[in-house]
Amino acid sequence: MAWLRVWVLAAFMALALGACGEKKPITSESFVFGTRVEVQVAEDVPEAQVRAAVAQVLAEFDRMHRTYHAWQPSELTQLNDALAAGQRVHVSSEMASLLLEAQQFSKLSEGLFDPGIGKLIALWGFHADSYAAQLPEPSAINAWLKSHPSIAQLKIDTNDAGTWVSSRNPQVALDFGGSLKGTALDRAAAILRAAGLNNALINIGGNVMALGTRYGSAWRVAIQAPRYAGPLAVLELRDGEATGTSGDYQRYFEVDGKRYPHLLDPRTGYPAPGVQSVTIVVDGPSAGVRSDVLTKPLFIAGSNDWTAMAQRLAMQSVLHVSDDGTVSVTANLADRLKFQPHDGKLPDIRRLSP
Repeated sequence: MAWLRVWVLAAFMALALGACGEKKPITSESFVFGTRVEVQVAEDVPEAQVRAAVAQVLAEFDRMHRTYHAWQPSELTQLNDALAAGQRVHVSSEMASLLLEAQQFSKLSEGLFDPGIGKLIALWGFHADSYAAQLPEPSAINAWLKSHPSIAQLKIDTNDAGTWVSSRNPQVALDFGGSLKGTALDRAAAILRAAGLNNALINIGGNVMALGTRYGSAWRVAIQAPRYAGPLAVLELRDGEATGTSGDYQRYFEVDGKRYPHLLDPRTGYPAPGVQSVTIVVDGPSAGVRSDVLTKPLFIAGSNDWTAMAQRLAMQSVLHVSDDGTVSVTANLADRLKFQPHDGKLPDIRRLSP
């Protein structure tokens, strides 16, 4: 699981710091969005102040999870039902903002990020909490491709009465699984800062955002190696930075020895081949959601085209591991990573020019 990359490093750091008597952050854990969540706060303030703010964060995570769940009854499933029935439906302002934002990301990525492919996700069984190692019928994939549903086909109208959503394609079904954790990181950062807490690390299943420092030292996270249990590299995150990883080792199944990950290519209807993992680091406004969303088109673009997609997305800090294990890293990120040995050897690194 991706969350192990931070969990393992955090445990190691806690032991090391405890041995030398240094202060430890106040830590809270939960299970939301189908994954583990951890919030660490490193502030010299009353613990009650920290606990109260973190409780607000976790409550907001729970609300978002329930509101935008893609297959259990929620506001999102109500919208999907309406779209399938060809109906025009009123949505909340928050839902409208998420849809408009997703349309923009989809357009920017030339459709490689597309939350409108919910029915394709269901065909592969990745819409459930657990899934069987079973391939969908090729005829079902071909039928989905023929209908070519996309979030771009949503019509979003706003007037004095609110925002209304419709689509001429009843096959459009929304799934925010590729962006919601990142949105939650941004919400958490806003809540903590509003509470006067400016030094924290927020980890949602491996999507991580750093605020400030850890009592004056940079927050450190580990990037999981996709083919063995352990870190590929360690990274120090700066204030306001977020990092996210898409990999074929988190949610996948195997049939006849072939791995089928949950990262689906809307162009083919099948899982994207040729890549083990993609990690990015971003900062600035909406760093959380961008850290979550933008790994997907980089992964789906494949080992031959990911650099062109990175340029299109203005992504300068990327770590890419291809299917044959080749590790490539952009020059902007290379000097910030401390690669870790495995079986006594450091990985061979392909450093890309700026």
